[in-house]
Amino acid sequence: MSEKQTGTGLLGWIDARFPLTKMYEEHLGKYYAPKNFNFWYFFGSLALLVLVLQIVTGIFLTMHYKPDGDLAFASVEYIMRDVDWGWLIRYLHSTGASAFFVVVYLHMFRALIYGSYQRPRELIWIFGMFIFLALMAEAFMGYLLPWGQMSYWGAQVIISLFGAIPIVGDELTLWIRGDFVISDATLNRFFALHVIAVPLVLLMLVVMHIIALHEVGSNNPDGVDIKKNKDENGIPLDGIPFHPYYTVKDIVGVVVFLILFSVVVFFMPEMGGYFLEYANFVPADQFKTPEHIAPVWYFTPFYAILRAVPDKLMGVIAMFAAIAVLFFMPWIDRGKVRSVRYRSGAFKLLLVMLVVSFIGLGYLGALPATETRTLFARLFSVGYFGFFVGLWWISKNENTKPVPERVQ
Repeated sequence: MSEKQTGTGLLGWIDARFPLTKMYEEHLGKYYAPKNFNFWYFFGSLALLVLVLQIVTGIFLTMHYKPDGDLAFASVEYIMRDVDWGWLIRYLHSTGASAFFVVVYLHMFRALIYGSYQRPRELIWIFGMFIFLALMAEAFMGYLLPWGQMSYWGAQVIISLFGAIPIVGDELTLWIRGDFVISDATLNRFFALHVIAVPLVLLMLVVMHIIALHEVGSNNPDGVDIKKNKDENGIPLDGIPFHPYYTVKDIVGVVVFLILFSVVVFFMPEMGGYFLEYANFVPADQFKTPEHIAPVWYFTPFYAILRAVPDKLMGVIAMFAAIAVLFFMPWIDRGKVRSVRYRSGAFKLLLVMLVVSFIGLGYLGALPATETRTLFARLFSVGYFGFFVGLWWISKNENTKPVPERVQ
């Protein structure tokens, strides 16, 4: 018997050739997580659930979808009307896209309030931010595929922004489109990237994110490292095995999520035009511009920042800076305390300012621009970037509460 083989029968045969039991123990059975996880820790597993849902429903949609400028819209209508349960698959996929961003934004917010980006978890945060970027690219490319009015003109507006980049802008927009205008060539390359290239990158990043997390261990609401206090067997005193304790707990979260998700899918899949815009139920027409062009709700905070800046190039820079600044959170926050429970009132005030600004920008980005709305968008943009400036300023000498030695 090989030295690698740890059991008998089929499992022992597999373990001798593939580390199945070892992987199970490292990532589930003997992976010790803090015992004080709360509501905010549901969203990581829910993000994984929605990722699987999007992949599965996407596979079925590609069986009937035609990535052709003359046939794309009709193929979506065919899926909705003539394919058995096609309407359900399409609504699961479209609602899943919005649900993905809901759980990811909440997952990111949890990391902010509990300092899950701080040492030694910087790489986990960076992998997570790359996942966020890949998710945005995946959503943007998938948004064009229905070939409706908002798909066509939304892509037209967003791609044209790259033209503001000095020197290479025009060539870059031409390369992205594959033509001088949004056309069949654009649709084909976006389809290829949406169903093959970006999902592969996304899956790779998710695996790296989880491996990095399990290498250094999970953070917790107290921001205390549970590896500091272990028993004689090297098991953290304040830790419990991820399975079965948190797998069972996550099932509760999954059930509640699926109930809410099903309500949206069956009763309000358009969500008042935020999940599926009404203009997208009209075929793309390059000669008829919609009255108001706006991206889907999960892009609107960054779109509002873009519109808040008068100069196009500076607006594009501000929009990308709003995403790029998140990558530097582990170094912007110079504090020694992780959890919001023990941080200063100034930090909590900054956090409230960030949330209010982000939600305000999201709301304004979905509406037509007016003088008053632009003024508020500028104020919220200052509030958004002000969070990072303020955090860097206060975190070095922040007046914090004493942090307990063990989780409470």
